[in-house]
Amino acid sequence: MYRDLREFIDQVEGVGALRRVHGADPKFELGGITEVAAGSPDCPALLFDNIVGFGSGYRVFSNATTSPQRAALALGIDPQLRPVDALKTWKEKRGTLKAVAPAMVKDAPFFENSFEGDDVDLGRFPVPTWHPKDGGPYIGSGSLVVTGDPDSDWINASIYRVQVHGKNLVTVQFDHQGRHGAIIARKYWDEGKPCPIVIVNGQDPALFVAGFEYLPEGGSEYEFAGAIKGVPLDVVRGPRTGLPIPAYAEIIMEGMLLPPSEITLPEGPFGEFTGYYAADTRPAAVMRVDAVYHRTNPILFGSPPLKPPRFHFGLPMRAATIWGNLEACGVTDVVGAWQHVSQLMTVVALKQRYAGHSKRAALIAAANSYMGRLVVVVDEDVDPSNLADVMWAVTTRCEPSEAVDIVRNAWTSSLDPRLLPAARAAGATSHSKMIIDACKPFSWINEYPISSALMPAEAAEIEAKWRHALSPAAFCGVPE
Repeated sequence: MYRDLREFIDQVEGVGALRRVHGADPKFELGGITEVAAGSPDCPALLFDNIVGFGSGYRVFSNATTSPQRAALALGIDPQLRPVDALKTWKEKRGTLKAVAPAMVKDAPFFENSFEGDDVDLGRFPVPTWHPKDGGPYIGSGSLVVTGDPDSDWINASIYRVQVHGKNLVTVQFDHQGRHGAIIARKYWDEGKPCPIVIVNGQDPALFVAGFEYLPEGGSEYEFAGAIKGVPLDVVRGPRTGLPIPAYAEIIMEGMLLPPSEITLPEGPFGEFTGYYAADTRPAAVMRVDAVYHRTNPILFGSPPLKPPRFHFGLPMRAATIWGNLEACGVTDVVGAWQHVSQLMTVVALKQRYAGHSKRAALIAAANSYMGRLVVVVDEDVDPSNLADVMWAVTTRCEPSEAVDIVRNAWTSSLDPRLLPAARAAGATSHSKMIIDACKPFSWINEYPISSALMPAEAAEIEAKWRHALSPAAFCGVPE
């Protein structure tokens, strides 16, 4: 696998999925190009250079893992697999991962360029203002925020958004106080102390995946990333904080997260993954950046939330968790699971064995679908990753008066744009979920009209045999 972000970019370019963009403006234009590219049929990754106001070599990389192919590359999975097969492979790999402890090394490439004290100036980097109504530039839309528990050896390295407020000040938005980074910081603040903190930008994609995972308290994102890659993650001690830092990351900020009783700054708003601004400007904890280190020709990693169906990952990894939960609950014959519209719609495909089989699967999936309002269950001849295929099942197998149910007072979030303002202010974050049973009715399944379409396995076999003739290169007369 790749050693760092640079090697991953080389792999992406090797499969023809990288586009190099020159001359874009960091204010709105980088974000606009990222969104348009993410919504295009080939959904390329982007490497920006010669950015307006900056010289060559100060780069921004976006859309890193927004396609199934690149998400598979990031996870160490065959990128040629069909999306559902890639997700199944990840589900199986995820279930057998063994933690790999990081390896401490003495030096790191990011020490090639070091700035401390008054020499710190975040303006040297082309930090994007991603959306037109964002509260400011965000250096952290896919950055790791590293903190260490003062009472144990637990190192947390999760992804929280980071807004730039000056040459050496940024805010870290935890979004709620149950986040692990907030729990650790609060321990320092309760003692009247600042919290040592490191913000890692331009980490490799395995760390990006790990930073998004819901690991238990005490869990190590570094060990999880090592497990994905199958080798220890090289880390180096931060000179000021002593915190372990991924040695091959691109841009490092080291300093202190100051107690909110001492200072806060207005953070946001920031466009969310739902495609809306769900929260207004609000106070956030302030990091004083005491030192910045970066590799020569640094790459700022950007993964801004975008209007659905664009999402950080082309493989919906939380759907793999739902798939695993279904199996753990004893629901047999699940052949696939997927999430569309940035995880807001969950689809489960299964081979029906008994009356109520599909409803049982739907209720479990609904209980585990964060913010999602729609849960659809389909038969095994429907590819859950193909929205057109799913809608074919909905429109030809679902009788609304018989096969639609509503679950009320279900799980959502303060980011839900449909919450009433009064409910959001009161913390009443619940909504309803619609369950659509788009399976053939079990009571007369054997009499249901026979489909003329290929089964997913048959389609996969044809694709594998004739990929050379069906690829874009074949139509352009380009030898593969």
